[in-house]
Amino acid sequence: MAEHTYRVLVRGRFADLTDDQRATLRDRLAGFDFMRDAGFSEEGALTYDEKLDFFSYRVILTAAEKPDDAGLRRASTALDALGVDFKGLKAKVTDMDEMKINRPKRLG
Repeated sequence: MAEHTYRVLVRGRFADLTDDQRATLRDRLAGFDFMRDAGFSEEGALTYDEKLDFFSYRVILTAAEKPDDAGLRRASTALDALGVDFKGLKAKVTDMDEMKINRPKRLG
């Protein structure tokens, strides 16, 4: 199978956050610019709001197969690095090489 480029969106929920973990996550939000930092990238981007309930992780992957598994692993690694528990991870995959681009028709 040939390698394709995928956008993987992983969603989940934080679980059993302590007060210290909540404070750390809220401090991280202070320097976060959603327009600049929340897009799909090869490094991956973890986003959440001040309610600290749900989160999403966006990443661009190049893979031959199972990009959803790779996306779930990358999201888990990012969350583990923050030292927080999570549950209910689900991945949605878009194959960028198979996307149809609708170009506007020229008038005239």
